[in-house]
Amino acid sequence: MENGGINECYSEDEDSYDAIVVGSGYGGSVAACRMSMAGINVCLLEKGRKWESQDFPTDSLKLLSSIRYENKRLGFGLGPKDALFKIHTEDDSLAVTVCGLGGGSLVNAGVMLPTPVRAKRNPKWPKEWESDWKSCEASASSMLNIQNVPLKFPNAQIMEKLVDNAFKETTSLKLSINFDVEEQGSDFKRPKEQGSCIACGNCLSGCPYNAKNSTDKNYLFTAVEAGCNIKTDCEVKYVVKNPNNTNIHGKRARRWLVFINETDYLQSDFVILSGGVFGTTDLLFRSQTRGLELSSRLGEGFSCNGNNSAYLAGSTIPLGGYGLQKEQFSKIPFQERPGPAISSSYTSSLGFTIQSAVLPTTYPYLIFKGVSTYGWPTGYWFLHGLIDKMKHTFGLKGSQAMALNVMGYDESDGKITFDKIRDKINFTPPHDPLLSRKIITFQKLAKKLRGILFMSRYRSTSVHLLGGCNASFDHFNGVCNSNGQVFDTKSPSSFHLGLYVCDASLIPCSIGVNPCLTIATASEHVSRRLIQDIVKTYLENEVKCSIIESDDNKQGSICSWKIKGKSRCDVRFNEVMRGHIDGMPCVAHLILKINTRTKKENDQDFGKSHDLIRGIVGGYLEFNAVERDRLYVIDGKVGLCEVDIKTPYTQFMHYRLLLASSSGSRYVLEGKKVMKPFLLGLYGWKESTTLQVTFKKVKKDDSSEEMVDLKGVLHISMFELMRSMISMEGKNKLKFMWLLLQCIFRTYVMQKPRGNFIGSHNIEPLDRPYPSSTFHEIRTDDGFVIGCRQWKIKTDDSWRFGREKKPYPVLLINGHSTESFWLPTESNDLVRTLLDKGHETWLLQTRLHPLNSSKSFTIEDIGKFDIPSAIDKILKLNEKSIKIHVVAHCVGGLAIHIAIMGGYVSASSIASLSCTNSSMFFKLTPFSHFKMWLPLIPITMMILGNNTILPILKTTKANSNHKLLKCIARLIPRYERCNCDECEVFSGIFGNTFWHDNITSTLHSWMNKKSLTSLPMAGFPHLRKICNTGFIVDSKGNNAYLIHAERMSLPTLYISGGRTLLVTRETSLLGNKYMRLHHPSIRHGRVVVEGFGHSDLLIGEESCKEVFPHILSHIGLAEIGENLGDNGKEKECFSEYDQFEEGELVFKSWVSSFIFVMFLLFMLALCLVIIQ
Repeated sequence: MENGGINECYSEDEDSYDAIVVGSGYGGSVAACRMSMAGINVCLLEKGRKWESQDFPTDSLKLLSSIRYENKRLGFGLGPKDALFKIHTEDDSLAVTVCGLGGGSLVNAGVMLPTPVRAKRNPKWPKEWESDWKSCEASASSMLNIQNVPLKFPNAQIMEKLVDNAFKETTSLKLSINFDVEEQGSDFKRPKEQGSCIACGNCLSGCPYNAKNSTDKNYLFTAVEAGCNIKTDCEVKYVVKNPNNTNIHGKRARRWLVFINETDYLQSDFVILSGGVFGTTDLLFRSQTRGLELSSRLGEGFSCNGNNSAYLAGSTIPLGGYGLQKEQFSKIPFQERPGPAISSSYTSSLGFTIQSAVLPTTYPYLIFKGVSTYGWPTGYWFLHGLIDKMKHTFGLKGSQAMALNVMGYDESDGKITFDKIRDKINFTPPHDPLLSRKIITFQKLAKKLRGILFMSRYRSTSVHLLGGCNASFDHFNGVCNSNGQVFDTKSPSSFHLGLYVCDASLIPCSIGVNPCLTIATASEHVSRRLIQDIVKTYLENEVKCSIIESDDNKQGSICSWKIKGKSRCDVRFNEVMRGHIDGMPCVAHLILKINTRTKKENDQDFGKSHDLIRGIVGGYLEFNAVERDRLYVIDGKVGLCEVDIKTPYTQFMHYRLLLASSSGSRYVLEGKKVMKPFLLGLYGWKESTTLQVTFKKVKKDDSSEEMVDLKGVLHISMFELMRSMISMEGKNKLKFMWLLLQCIFRTYVMQKPRGNFIGSHNIEPLDRPYPSSTFHEIRTDDGFVIGCRQWKIKTDDSWRFGREKKPYPVLLINGHSTESFWLPTESNDLVRTLLDKGHETWLLQTRLHPLNSSKSFTIEDIGKFDIPSAIDKILKLNEKSIKIHVVAHCVGGLAIHIAIMGGYVSASSIASLSCTNSSMFFKLTPFSHFKMWLPLIPITMMILGNNTILPILKTTKANSNHKLLKCIARLIPRYERCNCDECEVFSGIFGNTFWHDNITSTLHSWMNKKSLTSLPMAGFPHLRKICNTGFIVDSKGNNAYLIHAERMSLPTLYISGGRTLLVTRETSLLGNKYMRLHHPSIRHGRVVVEGFGHSDLLIGEESCKEVFPHILSHIGLAEIGENLGDNGKEKECFSEYDQFEEGELVFKSWVSSFIFVMFLLFMLALCLVIIQ
């Protein structure tokens, strides 16, 4: 698209520009004008408002309402934030800045003096500026239309008589005021309504007659004509490098983000900071706290240009130092009027410049007469102000007065610092060696005029601020180079691409005269280099771009960001959450802006929140254990009602925050408030106010950097929630609250899913074929036929493993009914993994497997008959001297412990044992344990009768008893619901056996549509006894196995999931302690894998990375026979969780337990009524 001259390959975006200029004074206006005239798409941001001539204050009350007073001791400011004048006081110094479109040019005297030779000879002065300084100065003079003063006004005549031979008049003084005497340049453009000077003397409060050539009348006017867009009432807080490489359209993202507040920002490739000395320095300090690497010299080299001022009053000589009111014009001829604020200037041989000034009628003179000043000579000076005011009140002729302004060369050793607690800058003025000489000169003038001299109470009183971001040749001596490019700290002269400073803060030393023309000249120099940089960047960029001629018909605009913001439909509110991350306190102060449209309205992805409950986040974190300073959000997104396609019943409040610190490190905090329809929203309050977070450090190029990966929980209290609701603002806040309540109601009450069934009925085979296997039918000692599938290692592949000894085979034993190891839809199941490591693999299909189910069996039968028969078969087909590694899951783990501890299998034939969510102990979550305690299983067996195999597939014909049982199973509460009927029935009987977000959709479909066709339930009574006792018992409930600990003489590994579902991590803890107690000389391990539940330890999408390595390591150590040494210490991979934790489904109040018990008793009574 064409953006005012640059044909860039970006999608159209009103908040994206080629260059953004911050500030509109003598720096920003020059840069904006020159870039716009070069055809660059420019946006200028100005903190203040646009002032028309009629808006300037015309009396003292209006003037006071246009002033903001900032005092460090007060800790806050008085007056409107967009006030025209800002007075900064700190200790013994005072500085005045201006806020408005045009900056200081709106209310200054418009004095334009060329840069003195003495300033250019200063060692700090950049020599590179001298190459084109004269041409840049000529360009600035032409654009500002500077003119000679047409005559000597009374005030100038008085000064001419007062000065002695020690002073020399400055003949080169010109003003940026339109006198309509001199012929204007042909290339000069100005507004048609601009007037001419009428010598009223009110320049210093803003010209009410539109005669001043302020930058909004020339540079900015030309910029808008060339296509520049100006946004007023728009204060830039900070800038950060864009963390994204591409935008939402896949194009190259802009380099910089310019933040207007904590949530709103504009994007650009080039940012030019021109907010004045205080504004630019403050902005860079704020950016530094958000990770922008800047020179340590930031804020140093601050100069007040040797500026001091005084007020001379009480003279009887007509000084012409007061401005005129409108009704006085007809009485006083032009040549007798006060004239411009400053119309003469004199340079002292002592090294400073003095000027007399006319004060506007709007200035409250009483402030200058003893309130903020002290008088000389001593005497009745403190009464002079009151007496003079009474004369004016009664119509008597008052005394004459005028202001005196002096400038010189201070040491430029002042300093601007940033108070991170107050979030404001402080400043210390430079030393002024000429201060005493200036005071003596003021006193001499007062004597000659027979008046009273009122000197400022402050050691430094300045309106000419310079430095703070000094130009230099490297970052050890300055903040920017001579072209205004901001240094980074990677190397002495390297700089941040696209970040410039272009204002008075560049000037590294005192000028000694009014610095306006010097600032404009330096800005012209920077702008020339800036345009060359932009052209070079776009022409050499891989994205095809070209500079084209500007469209003469295309004009820019001036609009107020404040008015535009009020018309927006977004909703904003604050949110404060407190908690702990890895045990360390953390507080999140967030600002949420909802209804941020990042895509087209109809282009909404599945699972994403509605536009009105999705947005962006700003704010900061207080996490002092990681970073001493605040961690600021530089890129935050939030969706208050998102859904994962794998869990359509569960809704999330999803936060993702990119954080930056002053150290330069970046972090990512990602969290979810997980809302699950468990027990009709019994946990709704806790879930909707608890943010489960992960906190990670973004790794830099330095691979040696220490990484951070933490987890924790943040909560929002009832009080903070109420504050958030009160702070909410925006046109659509009621609609936002209605939509949010709808989502919560849909989740907890209606329990209506969003999206379609997880997975697809069309299960496509993998590109990688599954290894061929041999199926063995094995008849057990009790006459039942079981199955065992064998995967052999090909002889041709044996060379890949490079071992002298053939690895032992591995026997895999599934849990109850479901397949956990052989997963045809997955490319990295445990069978494939073991084969890749050279292990012959066997998969046991016991009598509880759906393919060869028994209608009458116990868990004891599996351990007594099935497992021994399978092991005998493996030993028979291999050498008798080999051993077997066993990997078992859940019920399979119970069975293998029964087999070994019951003496049915010798431990000498087992090389190692690995169990997931199982051991000789079997501890359930409170919810699962309570279900087992209730007589649900006896009732279930009563309903089933002799046919104990329950068909699971929805398409399978079932009798009335089976249908009844499946209906009851669908009604039983569970933590995660699924809109797959087979999954609902199975989880209703067992409870959730995996977290849906951990497995793939194809595996979910295969398990429920292909693998789990039926559920053998004959073993449930025995399983109930094991669950109620908490450890393996025989079918009669007797403790016949734990008493034989000596039979478990083999290496063991017990693995538990960190996100507890059915079996708690206490199962592996007790099993590991039992083995270490009875067999301390053998290696035993325990691992808790965070993020996994029950069977998803083996079938999860990330199991190959998080779980299988532990199993392979355990098997590998057993292969080489590594056990404990003489010191008796373990060699194991152990989780950081050394104590048992109940998991998420813990009843923390008797109310929750009572409601849950009543609900289950109701379900039990309903079942009994149906049976009868």
